[in-house]
Amino acid sequence: MQLIPVTDKKTIGLFHKLPFTIYRHDPNWTPPLRELTEEVFNPKKNAGIRQGGVRRWIVTDGREPLGRIAAFYEPGYAGSYEQPTGGIGFFECADNQQAANLLFDAARQWLTSEGMEAMDGPINFGENFFNWGLLVDGRKQQTFGMQYHPGYYQQLFLNYGFQTFYEQFSYRMDITSPDLPERFWKIAAWVAQKPDFTFEHFTFKNQEKYIADFIRVHDQAWKKHDNFKPVDPADIRSLLKDSRLLLDEEFIWYVYHQGEPIAFFMMIPDVNQVLKKLGGGKLHLFKLLKLFYYLKSNVISRCRVVVMGVVPKFQRSGIESGIFYQLRQVMLRKPWYNEMELSWVGDFNPKMIALFKAVGAQHEITHHTLRFLFDRTKAFKRAPVIAD
Repeated sequence: MQLIPVTDKKTIGLFHKLPFTIYRHDPNWTPPLRELTEEVFNPKKNAGIRQGGVRRWIVTDGREPLGRIAAFYEPGYAGSYEQPTGGIGFFECADNQQAANLLFDAARQWLTSEGMEAMDGPINFGENFFNWGLLVDGRKQQTFGMQYHPGYYQQLFLNYGFQTFYEQFSYRMDITSPDLPERFWKIAAWVAQKPDFTFEHFTFKNQEKYIADFIRVHDQAWKKHDNFKPVDPADIRSLLKDSRLLLDEEFIWYVYHQGEPIAFFMMIPDVNQVLKKLGGGKLHLFKLLKLFYYLKSNVISRCRVVVMGVVPKFQRSGIESGIFYQLRQVMLRKPWYNEMELSWVGDFNPKMIALFKAVGAQHEITHHTLRFLFDRTKAFKRAPVIAD
């Protein structure tokens, strides 16, 4: 068994080949586009690389890849915990503890050399609403940006010594269903019509205004989180530019109180339903044309809520229900959407969990974010519950 750094065209090819072997018999997995994955490792696309660092490896049996991993760190995440903490992600592996241990050891040794004292995983080198956490329950059709893993992965992590830092719960619902709680929607309609509150959806035409409003809400809503880090407007501009084809302006909402931004909400169409038809891999011209066709043909029936934020002063005012009220009107006008995934909310955020239950959503999927402390004598602590 051989550990090989991913540094050239050949090893990058093996890095991308492995998942197609692991999931070849799993109909719930969606093959990723190689270009989307490589953007994470491109310093021109990922500011985290310019501020921190990243390495990746594969393990082979001499002929075929058995496993892969990436290790990374960036100051904003590393410095937000009691000990400097890096991350591991893009982990895929055969059911072979020796191969997994080689990968974990490589990541641990490199992160140690960079001054880290712990590693979280499997996470993404970027925002936590994409590719974050280990799937442990609810193996359903994989939605865009959500991690999907075989059942044996959890044991590979636990056997090495990882522990659950927090649990992540995802919920599903049909927001247009007449069976949802009537009391909730009455309250939602009342909140949506209060004169001091204004609800409006994002437009690309006025994106600079909405970027600024997003940052104002984000900085207030997330400052109590352990791993809070300020948002760079340039990163949002880049994300909007790269995602323009995939975004629906009416799926991104803002709330204002007397003209001041107090909340935002973002949902995306589940483009995995299209990517599955393309078969993953490299995005050549024919696939690109098919992608355009499918995106314009209303074949996507599922969407995913990726982030919602409310400034603390208004977190008990029912603003979230008002957002859902606005969104429901949008979904009724677009009947080809019949399923919504609300993903994800951590077990450290009981207020958001309560909201998802109140709106009638059903818990269906669970991920875990795991942590490995390099000092094995140090006491392990789970993520603290967000204070009111």
